[in-house]
Amino acid sequence: METIIFPTSPMIGFLPVNQPMTRCFQPKHKRFAVVSVLTPSTSTNNLKTEATSSYNINIDTTTSKTVYKDTWFDQVAIDYLSKAVQDTTGMKNEKSGYESLVIAAGAVFRNFDPIQQRQLVVKALQSAIPRPISFLIKTMLPPSKFSREYFATFTTIFFPWLVGSCEVIESEFEGRIERNVVHVKKCRFLESTNCAGMCTNLCKIPSQEFIKSSFGVPFNMVPNYEDMSCDMIFGQNPPTLQDDPAFKQPCYKLCNVKHKHDTSCVSKPSEYID
Repeated sequence: METIIFPTSPMIGFLPVNQPMTRCFQPKHKRFAVVSVLTPSTSTNNLKTEATSSYNINIDTTTSKTVYKDTWFDQVAIDYLSKAVQDTTGMKNEKSGYESLVIAAGAVFRNFDPIQQRQLVVKALQSAIPRPISFLIKTMLPPSKFSREYFATFTTIFFPWLVGSCEVIESEFEGRIERNVVHVKKCRFLESTNCAGMCTNLCKIPSQEFIKSSFGVPFNMVPNYEDMSCDMIFGQNPPTLQDDPAFKQPCYKLCNVKHKHDTSCVSKPSEYID
């Protein structure tokens, strides 16, 4: 059974695998300076649905495949991010649309160790969003209830092309109820790759670092690998890598990269991909 989706418009964000590509030059395995602030997270309980987008998704991860009908605006955003990733790594592919983004992300995952993967994605995001723009946003929207709710709402409007159907939900923040959480019903990137390692190293960790450093807002992503959903929590610091439950998750049986069901996809910070 297929679910047809008519997404909305874009923003720039994360990433996704197993297709041929043309390498323009041998990329240098160079480490980039990335500073991140990772502290233990607070509770994510008592989440309550508040506002919902107009998507309807079957979250069965084994019997259905979501079909997306990207608008021209979605295509522009997808191609822009895919090009940013390819330019950063120097590894080109001839595909277009979301497939091109998945292939570009897969090239990063196969050719670089986990630390380099995260650094390359952060660099790609920084090149996609000019520093003066991120600095202006950071200056005009200091951490506050308004900024947290603004980022959450903005994400649901401009991110469906990247992550799929999403909605704003409530959570308790320092004793108050805020609409600062984005619930992704079934992540498009994760569904496209079937790889927990690509989720953590090419999306979760670099996105947390980029949003914190560029916009000054603590940000924690909590993926659910059983139904491929995800909670994006603005204002919450993520746990350390050693304590993050996402790194304790075995990869999928249908993983597009490793083709086996074990924890090798979800590598520890110091490990290298074979």
